Amino acid sequence: MATVAPTSCASGGGVEGYSRASRFAVHVIKGRWFSVCASFLVMIGPGATYLFGIYSQEIKSALGYDQTTLNLLGFFKDLGTNVGVPAGLVAEVTPTWFVLLLGSALNLWGYLMIWLAVTARIARPKVWHMCVYNFVGSNSQNFANTGALVTCVKNFPESRGIMIGLLKGFVGLGGAIMTQFYFAIYGDDSKALILMVGWFPAALCVIFVYTIRTMKVVRQPNEVKMFYQFLYVSIVLALFLMVMTIVQKQIVFPRAAYAGSVTVVCVLLFLPFVIAIREELTLWNLERQHDNSPTDVTVEKPQEEESKPVALPPVSSTQEEEKPNSSSFFANVFKKPPRGEDYTILQALLSVDMLTLFLATMCGLGSSLTAIDNLGQIGGALGYPTRTISSFVSLVSIWNYFGRVFSGFVSEILIAKWKVPRPLMLTLTLVLLCVGHLMIAFPAPGSIYVASVFIGFAYGAQLTLIFAIISELFGLKYYATLFNCGQLATPIGTYVLNVKVTGMFYDQEALKELAEKGMTRSSVKALSCIGVQCYKKSFIILAAGSLFGAVVSMILVIRTREFYRGDIYKKFREQADASQTEMAFSPSNKSAARLGSPQ
Repeated sequence: MATVAPTSCASGGGVEGYSRASRFAVHVIKGRWFSVCASFLVMIGPGATYLFGIYSQEIKSALGYDQTTLNLLGFFKDLGTNVGVPAGLVAEVTPTWFVLLLGSALNLWGYLMIWLAVTARIARPKVWHMCVYNFVGSNSQNFANTGALVTCVKNFPESRGIMIGLLKGFVGLGGAIMTQFYFAIYGDDSKALILMVGWFPAALCVIFVYTIRTMKVVRQPNEVKMFYQFLYVSIVLALFLMVMTIVQKQIVFPRAAYAGSVTVVCVLLFLPFVIAIREELTLWNLERQHDNSPTDVTVEKPQEEESKPVALPPVSSTQEEEKPNSSSFFANVFKKPPRGEDYTILQALLSVDMLTLFLATMCGLGSSLTAIDNLGQIGGALGYPTRTISSFVSLVSIWNYFGRVFSGFVSEILIAKWKVPRPLMLTLTLVLLCVGHLMIAFPAPGSIYVASVFIGFAYGAQLTLIFAIISELFGLKYYATLFNCGQLATPIGTYVLNVKVTGMFYDQEALKELAEKGMTRSSVKALSCIGVQCYKKSFIILAAGSLFGAVVSMILVIRTREFYRGDIYKKFREQADASQTEMAFSPSNKSAARLGSPQ
């Protein structure tokens, strides 16, 4: 005979004696839905890297760089953004709060040094100094990205496509959100934008640093419904930002008008917290109903049932292979487990699937970032005014968001209903990217607006799909490192396509214009090219690279089609069921699990 006494969530965590409101506040802050909402805000910070196209001209003119040098800085910015392996390795051995705080410190230092250099508050740095500043500042975003994204994917493994799409969607909106704050706080001062890129993301991480953490995998009631509510709020936010971008292009806004738009943005950003509090209130009331049940409940079980251990999911072959008594560390590197099991880092990196995905990423994300980084110069070459060029960057940011959430939600639906391989959607995205590049290579009136939409959408969709594919094929045990390793292909593709192709062709055309005017390179401070020819050759090459990436991605579709026909989330459902069974036999853990106790 076993006697079970129900427990209250007020009995642990040092909240005894608190008022009911205080206990509920603790319940909300420790809950996984509050953690998700905090992650949304933290993920705005990494979106600052997409603002390079706005302030890059300030760096070019203030320090007298040519386009090749500026593209070199852009490469180091992209290198820092995508070399997230240090952040992944740190996340494997330290708690999430440390990862976020370290990223905040690096972000503040890197962009502060760039701002001091551009405003001449320090001696003019050498080019390699500026490359280091750009690398450190942009690399800091990986710490926020890793801390928030990896934690949320581990907390909601059965909704990873949706989760990644939402989180990366807020990264996509980050540029447009920060643009509104920038105009409201600093006005039309591109140099001050660099300063804000330094302190704004750092402040977000510091505020929410202790609310984002890994929790036990349990099934949440209304989980998918909650995600769709978050999606609707983010869509309203994206549409509002798009409307504001279009209106601000037509009308010169005073600072007060920008303050009004920022107020609306803030309301929409914090609306998910209202949704989370409402959901937590429902869970809180259910717990209180349980607490008000009779004090003691007597449960009689047969003797053999009491002594029977709780059934847990079987240990996978991968886990058995990774026991300390393995004969050799390298013995299992080429003895890979089935897709979906937990690969080691070397097993994943040396697999054909990862190499195929790496090549497709190099072509797709490399050409996408090349186009995004050059949008400012593209607009200038085609004769667009400065304010219109800023709208290109905002459009890329907004449609970047739509690409991320669309690919996350739609690919999850396609897998659940029709077992469509997620890499197939990646292939279609690369084809769309190819069209966007061709619209810049052969521009028509207003075609840059459409190209910005295509490129932004395709870039965002690629990121969500690549991160989700890595988590599905290679497991979640080393996901913090593996998804950062996967995006290492991006700086390689960006260096080749941005520095060695786009920058070189731009400078060649600029030198031709100087020669036609009877001028030399030494007679101008910075090279500038005007006309369609400035980017025509380079974007034809970018379009060809994107098409090649689509072909490579199709190979991955063929290789993984059998895997996606199976039940790819089965083991995570087993883990959730095992956790619920364990909680049923250990009532004292029930409230803690609902609150989201760390693993």
